[in-house]
Amino acid sequence: MAQTQTFNGRRRVRKFFGKIPEVAEMPNLIEVQKASYDQFLMVDEPKGGRPDEGLQAVFKSVFPISDFSGSSMLEFVKYEFEGPKFDVDECRQRDLTYAAPLKVTLRLIVFDIDEDTGAKSIKDIKEQDVYMGDMPLMTSNGTFIVNGTERVIVSQMHRSPGVFFDHDKGKSHSSGKLLFAARVIPYRGSWLDIEFDSKDVVHA
Repeated sequence: MAQTQTFNGRRRVRKFFGKIPEVAEMPNLIEVQKASYDQFLMVDEPKGGRPDEGLQAVFKSVFPISDFSGSSMLEFVKYEFEGPKFDVDECRQRDLTYAAPLKVTLRLIVFDIDEDTGAKSIKDIKEQDVYMGDMPLMTSNGTFIVNGTERVIVSQMHRSPGVFFDHDKGKSHSSGKLLFAARVIPYRGSWLDIEFDSKDVVHA
């Protein structure tokens, strides 16, 4: 009888009564999700700064923000996480969400604009840490604690952006006429469906 001990949050002892030895070690099936979420958050900033991926790429895609007159601009500098206020067990007992406060350092630049030439010169620069909200953290089991309830992420396939054309193979109309349709799938935003009816009228 073989006996192994595994450590996954809690200590569990598993006993195997089979006579055939194990050929390969059981892989950690949740390691992919944990590593993916850690790569998205990048809680600890690496040396040389964070690369433009994950949460860093999200902020980079939004900032900088300029007003309509061009007299001021808001830039993103960095972000950092504070430690969670409660641990996993306390969040379960108090019906809370296991999360960490997210603070973002923003830089406000105010310009002086010459009315004659339109040239810009920096008038003032201010930096301030802004609280952006609480970011849910993943537990050692690859789950999230939301309002005291343990939840998991169910992965799904997402269709690639582009334009796709199709027809109903003549099954929708009694005469067998082909009714064509097109679907526009953007990288962001809602999908757009364009269809022809039996009278060749376009519906979107």
